[in-house]
Amino acid sequence: MSRIVGAILFCMAGLMPIAAYAEDRANILVMGEDADERGATLDTVVVARDTRVFKQVLEAISDSLAQDGFDVYDERAVTLDNFKQNRVGRTEAELLDIARSVQRPPIDAVAIFTVYAGARKLAYTTDIYARITGRVVNVHTGQKIGNFEVTAPRGVKAPAGCERDCLLEVIGRNAKSLGGDLGTVLSQQITTAEAANRATAKDAPRALPGAYTVVFSGFAPDEISDVEEYLVAFKGYKLHRPVTTSPRSTQYWYEIDSDSARLSRNLRMMLDRVGAEGRITFSSTDNTFTVEKTAPAKIH
Repeated sequence: MSRIVGAILFCMAGLMPIAAYAEDRANILVMGEDADERGATLDTVVVARDTRVFKQVLEAISDSLAQDGFDVYDERAVTLDNFKQNRVGRTEAELLDIARSVQRPPIDAVAIFTVYAGARKLAYTTDIYARITGRVVNVHTGQKIGNFEVTAPRGVKAPAGCERDCLLEVIGRNAKSLGGDLGTVLSQQITTAEAANRATAKDAPRALPGAYTVVFSGFAPDEISDVEEYLVAFKGYKLHRPVTTSPRSTQYWYEIDSDSARLSRNLRMMLDRVGAEGRITFSSTDNTFTVEKTAPAKIH
């Protein structure tokens, strides 16, 4: 009980500010999947990243999200130093790996789109088909926030014998409009997810939940019980689950609406409150905090 009271006082004493935060919006990266692995048929192809149609859709989705108040970042600008540029045929797995690796700024969600194009050739004309699918994934948790697709209106025609370049030219006339429509829907879905998160998380200061692995090393089981009372008291706490436990080490999956700097600060103050000396390290590569006790708990 004393530890619970201490955790409550920890929040109230100003060690962890409880003043209202401005409602931050998600940092978003818009990326296109152009690997021909799914959804394509003999009459339908996936539009590659190095085409004008692809770029039109990318810009339209990005503009739509930015207009709705999200911070949308240019992929090339934030990946220029550490990733090979201009790759085509990229899969969703590659895109998520890139998005999770970007730390300046940290990305909250990635909007992934795929453009499909097709044609049915007739003796007198060519029927054009275009479809864009989009989905938004929380980079921290891997949860899908939403998905949607838009299709070009029926009746779009091209000259008889229309080949690849001709096909892309005709589709390009509708690409920007379709991308804007898709961006609008994805924006609404992200906004809904933000509102739901703020409604369910305790005093959530962030738009979308963050997820961390937190490892406590050198703590006895009774000390871990004390630690858990503080973990659930942190501002923006959402949930935690033990992943692995042993007599001297416990690992948690920890979801909280807090950036890594604030969580690091709270963990340090928590150590002081439980009377233990320790070392805290953080790996941005996999969002892992390691809290290693270096001295026995002090006797108060």
